[in-house]
Amino acid sequence: MPSRRTFLETLGRAAPAAWLATGGRPQLREILDELSRFTGTPQEIAQDERYWFTVQQAFTVDRSLVNLNNGGVSPSPALVQDAMKRHLDYSNQAPVYTMWRIQEPQRETVRAGIARMFGCDAEEVALTRNASESLQICQAGFDLQRGDEVVTTSQDYPRMITTWQQRERREGVVLRQIRIPVPAEDPARVVALFEAAITPRTRLIHMCHMVNLNGQILPVQGVVRMARRHELPVIVDGAHAFAHFPFTRQELECDYYASSLHKWLFAPHGTGMLYVAKDRIPGLWPLQAAAPSLDANIRKFEEIGTHPAANYLATAEAVAFSNGIGLANKAARLVYLRDRWANALRAHPRVRLHTSLKPGLACGLALVQIEGVDPGKLYEHLWTRHRIIVTPIKHPEMEGVRITPNVYTTLEEIDLFTSVMARVASEGLPA
Repeated sequence: MPSRRTFLETLGRAAPAAWLATGGRPQLREILDELSRFTGTPQEIAQDERYWFTVQQAFTVDRSLVNLNNGGVSPSPALVQDAMKRHLDYSNQAPVYTMWRIQEPQRETVRAGIARMFGCDAEEVALTRNASESLQICQAGFDLQRGDEVVTTSQDYPRMITTWQQRERREGVVLRQIRIPVPAEDPARVVALFEAAITPRTRLIHMCHMVNLNGQILPVQGVVRMARRHELPVIVDGAHAFAHFPFTRQELECDYYASSLHKWLFAPHGTGMLYVAKDRIPGLWPLQAAAPSLDANIRKFEEIGTHPAANYLATAEAVAFSNGIGLANKAARLVYLRDRWANALRAHPRVRLHTSLKPGLACGLALVQIEGVDPGKLYEHLWTRHRIIVTPIKHPEMEGVRITPNVYTTLEEIDLFTSVMARVASEGLPA
């Protein structure tokens, strides 16, 4: 095993000399050129620290702390931040001209880039502010009558459950929540649980692609195919899935899909996307009113009044950066980091992993519990004593701390977290 000094010397040699000319901050072309030198399978690249050192240099994260909560919102690479500042400066020269006349049309390039990643037509992608907004467009956009039922799970995102509960209180819609196993390692059983909840009053299904609590990947295609037999639409919450691991719209077969771009795509904060199949656009009401001329236009879902252009234009850099890494390489790295800490901890008798390690059932997001230790107190200990950021989870069906490393996370940071957790599992929290 190489020494720390040897490892750092190797990393030093990996940084191209061109980066020094820009003050040590690599530009997009330099990063992509450097990454193109590496070859191998995603699993081989996942373990090549030279490759990931190059990726790590693209970020301006604070290394005095260990951020293992990238699920809520991720840092953007410096090149995305720089692009946003550049676009914002330009828009402020004369916003009624620079922002509305010049930058607004440039959003179409970003729309097309997101569509290519998702595998759909650009005319089926709306640019929104986050997954919640995208999902609420769908949740409020269906005409439902008193007594009509919506099926979702008890593990769905709280904001989306709250949205349906408001329709319950206001309109008499009925929300039916099913329980799925933790972890759910039989996709057919998950599909069967959704189908068993369908009644003659069911009008639609709302499901997660990846559950935010424990990273469970649900069988979207299976649920969509089952729902079509019952002539039911399916709204898919892809907040944690898009740009996290490889898949396309064709593989999901869904008609409605929502995600945040400031999570795993590393886009500017406050950016999201909504996919609506072209033939479904006319039948879905926008959250904010749009002119009848936009009834069949995906842009009717973007009618929110004055909005910034810089956030969305800088998303183009995030797309290029993510494509340069490669989604397969990114997913393999996130799994490698997850397995590094999970396999080290799960052998301990007090540690319980609520996330499957089987291929295809989860990726970089996982939930771990130390039995007898309150998640909130464990969170406080990790932060106050060790400056490690995690997410405490306390749900009726699972609890623990949610761990979401990122492509900029180092092995040293993962190992620090592992050692602290192992000590707590053995000795408990200090008094």
